[in-house]
Amino acid sequence: MSENETRDAGFDEWLDAAEEDEAYYLECPNGHGSLPPRQVCPDCGATDLEEVPLPGTGEVRTFTVTHVPTPAFEEDAPYATAVASFGPVRLTGQIAGIDLGDVETGLEVEIEVTVSETTGERVLALTPV
Repeated sequence: MSENETRDAGFDEWLDAAEEDEAYYLECPNGHGSLPPRQVCPDCGATDLEEVPLPGTGEVRTFTVTHVPTPAFEEDAPYATAVASFGPVRLTGQIAGIDLGDVETGLEVEIEVTVSETTGERVLALTPV
């Protein structure tokens, strides 16, 4: 990242942790999970949130394949975007490392931080295990 780029404190810090295989989620005393940045549990309003290691793998719950993207992702198309469950939280990311025809619900994935071919910015990818 160049010194002129603005960092999104919560998101970029989380991506930094994910790149170091230290991704985490926030858990309240009632066991609800959420992703940073949070100061309050979105389920119960608790403010005592603890960082808990994110499970190493997740499962694709739903996905879509984009053939005609917005200009921000035109060089990346076609691509699949999926929502995957990692324990008590769900992550959204582009599927990488697999033919689009092989993407399916139930696919076991892990997170990887990659760079968008269009924007050059870091993005969350989901790769098959």
